[in-house]
Amino acid sequence: MIMLEKIVSLAKRRGFVYSGSEIYGGLGGTWDYGPLGVELKNNIKRQFWSSMVYNREDIVGIDSAILMNPKVWEASGHVKAFTDPLVECKICNQRFRADQKIDLENHEKSHKGKEVTWTEPKKFNLLVEAKLGVVEGEKSKVYLRGEITQGAHVNFKNVLDSSRVEIPFGIAQVGKAFRNEITPGNFTFRSREFEQMELQYYIEPTEKESKKWYEYWKNERMKWYLSLGIDKKKLRFRQHQENERAHYAKDAWDIEYDSPFGWKEFEGIHNRGDWDLSQHQKHSGVDMSYFDQKSNKRFLPYIIETSGGVDRTTLFFLVDAYHEEKDRIVLKLHPKLAPHKVAVFPLLSNKPELVKKAHSVYKLLATNYQLCPIAWDDRGNIGKRYFSQDEIGTPFCVTIDFQTLEDDTVTIRNRDTAKQERVRVPNLSEKLQAALAD
Repeated sequence: MIMLEKIVSLAKRRGFVYSGSEIYGGLGGTWDYGPLGVELKNNIKRQFWSSMVYNREDIVGIDSAILMNPKVWEASGHVKAFTDPLVECKICNQRFRADQKIDLENHEKSHKGKEVTWTEPKKFNLLVEAKLGVVEGEKSKVYLRGEITQGAHVNFKNVLDSSRVEIPFGIAQVGKAFRNEITPGNFTFRSREFEQMELQYYIEPTEKESKKWYEYWKNERMKWYLSLGIDKKKLRFRQHQENERAHYAKDAWDIEYDSPFGWKEFEGIHNRGDWDLSQHQKHSGVDMSYFDQKSNKRFLPYIIETSGGVDRTTLFFLVDAYHEEKDRIVLKLHPKLAPHKVAVFPLLSNKPELVKKAHSVYKLLATNYQLCPIAWDDRGNIGKRYFSQDEIGTPFCVTIDFQTLEDDTVTIRNRDTAKQERVRVPNLSEKLQAALAD
């Protein structure tokens, strides 16, 4: 857990993640993303959207509402079945999830030799309730969505009617979800407010198509994480046992990361069968079937789902990128994810001619959106600036020195190797863009 403590410290010190509402003592299970954290998180979401929507012809995107008609959650089974088993310590009355053995063991140790007894497990609904209405006492109960999944399924017919999609096709979405977690913890891993990035892929309801697309999406999602630089040795697939699968799931596998607190899931790939569409058809009375003109058949599609946690993914990318070297800490984030792509320095901040030239280089690079955002730093000596940018994962630093004033060349320093080379300013943008694309 020492590694996690280092990540938590770095995250706050450098502006990645802060405790939610910290000046008021915080609110458990909530987190605010700082200037660097929001860039990292947004970059992850952009890469997801690019790979899922922009680079494919068979997937469209939506953004559904956080507040939905409560009947949605009744149809999906969340009102009755979205529960965790809850146990209570009879010594101190603290409550824990019964399926989190490590949390239970640690709590027992905290009582230092006292025999801890637990209550029988009770079901605890994870949906977060809210009230809507203008008159107090007459407000109706709604729920903050416990997952973004249902937003795709209730819009299945809308997407069919308004888009030129044919099965097999997918609906992608990124958005907030909320859960009344009993024991949030391990930094941002288990939170009460979080983001998901999901694909709901609709296919013919046959065993052959199910197996084909299920294996396809398992492999595609693993390849996506590897393409963004995460250590292959720290990733694995784990299949759900029958007793842990959702009752409607025909199959379920997790992508897990070897984290400071053990192998943990951060994306699931599920074969949901026709559960969702059949339930919404039953409860809403709306025909959710699909007519296939090629086969002249009507059917309820099966659904292959990929569901990843944006916050968990962000955390594991931070953990995976963190390296301690002899004289520095460096976040070796993939350039596509790095909060800043390039940092620009004047060698000395008290030399107006260097600062003026550095500002002109900064503005030149800032016109290239593929290099943005660009960091500016003129504090302290050059060594401290390099150390600072290494610690936040900036791939390249550009230094304007006295030679720049003579021959219009600058120094580019590589984060991972610390090697430097001189490049002419007119060629700088092209050079950096090529280096970031490698």
